Amino acid sequence: MQIHLVSPGESLFGIAQAYNTTSDAIAQANQLPNPDQLVSGQALIIPIIGRFHWIQPGESLWQISQRYQIPVETLLEVNQIQNTQNIPVGFRIYIPTQFLQNPAVDIGAYVDLQITREESPAVVDAVGEYLTFIQTFSYELNEDGTLSPIDDQAIINTAYENQVVPLMVITNIEDGGFSTELVTTVLQSEELQNRLLDEAIALMDQKGYLGLDFDLEYLGAQNREQYNQLMRKAKTRLDEKGYFLSSALAPQVEPGMTGVLYEGHDYATHGEIADFVFLMTYEWGWTGGPPMAVAPIDQVRRVIEYAASVMPNDKIMMGIPLYGYDWTLPFIEGETRARAIDHQEAIELAATYNAAIEYDPVAQSPFFNYIDESGVKHEVWFEDARSIQAKFDLVKELGLRGFYYWVLGWDFPQNWLLIDENFNVRKRV
Repeated sequence: MQIHLVSPGESLFGIAQAYNTTSDAIAQANQLPNPDQLVSGQALIIPIIGRFHWIQPGESLWQISQRYQIPVETLLEVNQIQNTQNIPVGFRIYIPTQFLQNPAVDIGAYVDLQITREESPAVVDAVGEYLTFIQTFSYELNEDGTLSPIDDQAIINTAYENQVVPLMVITNIEDGGFSTELVTTVLQSEELQNRLLDEAIALMDQKGYLGLDFDLEYLGAQNREQYNQLMRKAKTRLDEKGYFLSSALAPQVEPGMTGVLYEGHDYATHGEIADFVFLMTYEWGWTGGPPMAVAPIDQVRRVIEYAASVMPNDKIMMGIPLYGYDWTLPFIEGETRARAIDHQEAIELAATYNAAIEYDPVAQSPFFNYIDESGVKHEVWFEDARSIQAKFDLVKELGLRGFYYWVLGWDFPQNWLLIDENFNVRKRV
């Protein structure tokens, strides 16, 4: 696979010719809703074996050989270059696929039964080949330490069919939101902690879960050590059965961050106890906030680098959103609510309103503006092949265990193709 940025006036046919492929192959790979109406600034995945590289001004074959770790002699032979002194700028160099080495990673994804209850098994099955873990969201905690039941057996069965490890997710959600009061009641009681673990493990044994993921949020400082204690207990009991233990942690960039969201999550201790942690590196741009990238790479890097300073890199799972947001302008704090959209809808919006897609080089995220039929201005931030590739590059640069997605159900075909281009997916079941 290769990423191509559409220039004004480019056609799908012309792009296909440049890469020695077909218009149909590109349209199918990107699931283009209207192949005859490309958007300026749109990132396309080009389905080719290997990769093409175009000579840039001042660039030498030696520099290209170093970038792709391929001998100059091989470049010359594969591309049938006779005269190395007069290679023109823009000359297309082919890089054979055997020189594109892919690291092995774990890949997880949450599936939210509130969003995709009926479709969840099919959603998991569609991308199962790319996953190591599937996290079923969620078993909600009750004040007496019990868990509210959910209909999840079909998802678990589908996970096994795709050699994906099913993880049971426990949350402190009450009435649609995370409850500090609820989780305090349970964590401050050793009896309720034990009851929680008893029921969770019994359900795991019964249904076939192979791991437990705690997603306890908005704990506050008063529950920090009690949460650590619960993790230690869980680890001891789960190890006896060979089950995984993980936790989902709010994005922190330095020690001692204040606020109820951060103070209950002890990065160093969870990194020591858990088999791996899911870092929630998204929602900088969110439905109630001003327009901005959902997962700007500069902020994601800050979180990952801080985490790597207090826990092993091979326990870190970086979070990636499968969605973006469409804001109406002007943004009014407390009133404006952005609408969540996926990649395909973002491209359709840009095409419908003839909007050119721009790219923020700091956030490494695409965005565009448009005016709807009612004259209302909009600003859209979303993920595309370039922003995903930037995140994949960070995973490789820092040697992380892998990454995960929040949340399945959003349509983003490019993302899954790029996994094949960048990684070998570990299968642990």
